[in-house]
Amino acid sequence: MTEFSFACTGVRADRYAAGPTLVFRLRITASGDTPVHALALRCQLRVEPARRGYDAAEADGLADLFGERSRWGSTLQPVQFAQVALMVPGFTGETETDLVVPCTYDMDIAATRYLTALAGGEVPLLMLFSGTAFTGAGGFRVEPVPWDREAAFRMPVATWREMVEQHFPGCGWIRLPSDTMDALLAYRSRRALPSWEATLQALLDDGRASEAPRSDPLRALTGTTGRTDP
Repeated sequence: MTEFSFACTGVRADRYAAGPTLVFRLRITASGDTPVHALALRCQLRVEPARRGYDAAEADGLADLFGERSRWGSTLQPVQFAQVALMVPGFTGETETDLVVPCTYDMDIAATRYLTALAGGEVPLLMLFSGTAFTGAGGFRVEPVPWDREAAFRMPVATWREMVEQHFPGCGWIRLPSDTMDALLAYRSRRALPSWEATLQALLDDGRASEAPRSDPLRALTGTTGRTDP
């Protein structure tokens, strides 16, 4: 039985991809000198948040994921980052290959909210491998890649931010139901607003205008200046 081991040696943002994409460089080692004709791998990537520290601002940004810092002893659990398939061409002994991981900037995704909350440093990742190996000399045999194959890697937060800036420079991203989008589009059309930014700004302005000053309870109730002249 061939023993396989995995290591991640680096990561980069793919600036030429159609969408946000990270490319991890993998080193794969096979025991012995038996040729490996191909590897069909499944790779699960997850964030291990308990493996790094957080400053006060980061802790505030992570409160919706993990709660108050006093509870982190039980709530700081792994977060699913991605799950991808990889075909590795034939090699003997050792090879290196790229693991291409499409990403999202959807703020409804826990991993995205986690990464966005980080000011700097590194993201502790764990890569879990499994799959099928086709090996043998003068023929081939099929071997499993056990579920316990893994590799730890600390990804620079700067690489994630570089990837996001390549595709969403200076912007955020939210996902809305289709009926909400239809209502926003109708509002934008009625107001002849030039962009979605202007549409949301107009809604915020309308909301501020409808709010009564909190410092004057009588005005909030009566809509007057608060004077009580007879």
